Amino acid sequence: MTTIQENQVTGATIWLTGLPSAGKTTIAYELAGRLREEGHRVEVLDGDEIRTFLTAGLGFSREDRHTNVQRIGFLADLLARNGVKTLVPVIAPYADSREAVRKRHQASGAAYIEVHVATPVEVCSERDVKGLYAKQAAGEISGLTGVDDPYEEPESPDLRLESHTQSVQESAAALHALLAERGLA
Repeated sequence: MTTIQENQVTGATIWLTGLPSAGKTTIAYELAGRLREEGHRVEVLDGDEIRTFLTAGLGFSREDRHTNVQRIGFLADLLARNGVKTLVPVIAPYADSREAVRKRHQASGAAYIEVHVATPVEVCSERDVKGLYAKQAAGEISGLTGVDDPYEEPESPDLRLESHTQSVQESAAALHALLAERGLA
């Protein structure tokens, strides 16, 4: 088997965590396209899609957020163990929830990379892709991560992307370089 063929069947979970509108999903889809062009099997587990189809009954309490992250982590691990590069752009605000997902991957032997898309809340608020910051400011919603609900930044992620100072392509390239360094791309 050649190196390219080996890489094509080596799965991994690439977990992109950060505030709402940080750029997680945009970076994930940019990287997914690049990996697919190279012949990798790739899935993006978009947090919004997961909430619609897999965890629709969950709310946004700490317990429900933890359950949501654990379900996504289970699915990501399953895919990674079966040779899929699984990109997971979800907020995952609590460090203990993310650590539980990391431990699940360690136990199964699946590669796991945590990426902190470290965009300041002020920049996220300006981007406001889904209008969440405006709704929170207007009093229409509460519990917005990073504003009136906690976000525990990763202390030592495998990679920290400053998406407000680099392009989507540059962020995806930095992540691709890390995957290549670890023999996953």
